[in-house]
Amino acid sequence: MVKRKLKERDNGDGKTDEPISSIHSFKNEEKKEFRQKLVTWFQENQRDLPWRNHLSNPDVDQRAYAVWVSEIMLQQTQVATVIEYYKRWMKKWPTLQDLAKASLEEVNEMWSGLGYYSRGRRLLEGAQKVVKEFGGKMPRTAESLLKHLPGVGRYTAGAIASIAYGQVSGEGYSKGNHKATGIVDGNVIRVLCRMRIIGANSTSQPVQNKLWSLADEIVDPDHPADFNQGMMELGATVCTPKSPGCVSCPVQNLCLARAMVDQNKHRNGNKLGINNGPIIADIECAADKCDLCLPENETWDEKEGVQNYPRKAGKKAAREEKMRLLAGLWEFPSVKVEDESDETVGHTIQEILQKSCGLTLLPSTQSSMVGNVEHIFSHIHQTYIVQAVIVPVEEVDDSQVHAENSRWVTKEEFSSAAVSTAMKKVFKAFESHGKKVPE
Repeated sequence: MVKRKLKERDNGDGKTDEPISSIHSFKNEEKKEFRQKLVTWFQENQRDLPWRNHLSNPDVDQRAYAVWVSEIMLQQTQVATVIEYYKRWMKKWPTLQDLAKASLEEVNEMWSGLGYYSRGRRLLEGAQKVVKEFGGKMPRTAESLLKHLPGVGRYTAGAIASIAYGQVSGEGYSKGNHKATGIVDGNVIRVLCRMRIIGANSTSQPVQNKLWSLADEIVDPDHPADFNQGMMELGATVCTPKSPGCVSCPVQNLCLARAMVDQNKHRNGNKLGINNGPIIADIECAADKCDLCLPENETWDEKEGVQNYPRKAGKKAAREEKMRLLAGLWEFPSVKVEDESDETVGHTIQEILQKSCGLTLLPSTQSSMVGNVEHIFSHIHQTYIVQAVIVPVEEVDDSQVHAENSRWVTKEEFSSAAVSTAMKKVFKAFESHGKKVPE
């Protein structure tokens, strides 16, 4: 557990340094060592990712566009999933100008399966704004990117500015002072919380303020792009949520969470009468009450080791998928049901088809149960109860074929339509059910 009393640091040789002012910050010599080791490690170990191939492009706007697209796609989505989407996107819309000419329908089709579809829409809106209002020239600082581009937050603005422009300093986000351009995403949060044993809720405002302050302070002024990418790479490949590779971490000697693991091993060894070498000093916070330390009611779990950090608040209730995650996509007529009885499902089908398609099913209408389709998207686990309904052509009003909120499509049209992965799974289940699909 992290103690909270002022104490001198024992170097193991009986000598002490100055009193610890804050275990949650880096000393100047630690910053220099951090930069040198991380940049060297990244340059030697970085993954071959398609968006990094654009960083050598002499066209600064093209570099910024490439980074922008990749960072938006990578939000809430794993790298392995993004790679092929990114390649297809850049092939179809290689420049801002190309994207600005696209329709929302085209963007949704390209984005199909990535989730959080508002991201694609905002990319389109941003490209159109840059072309129309800025003559195709991307804003040149993190501050202007944050101000002018829809869907670009503090992290994405910092990533574009540092990686594409090499921005080291700029106007501060809150105080107007000049400071380095750091970035804070999920990977960086994990690295910094472990490096400086920040155990309070990582989404709280005091912790967020501290993380951004640390990120701005430690970014390498000579290699901002490599440093910021290195921080993300370290969190993604070494300092992972589970089973982190501490032994291969280039900055393990600066990590206080790692030091706490060693400290506990040392103490446990002493209890067993094992000589573990020089005394390892306590890792302590000088503050009587600290907004960054582990809460008093939460103890250090030896089994978790460095995975004690970071800490998060309990999960919020799942958001409505259709409204927030899959907005703008087509889906089969559907409605939530609590009771899966045949009577309830049958009544629900009548209701939803009447509401969405203007259809009133006749007693002679053929229908059959296809089965259940399980789908997990982000934090949402859904079960689709799939019912196949054969509607005679003469029962379909011409006005409903291409209505504003509903549309009849052929199998070929469905395969290229902007539909979610879940709907594709539903259709696959229908095909496997053995029903003939009209071409």
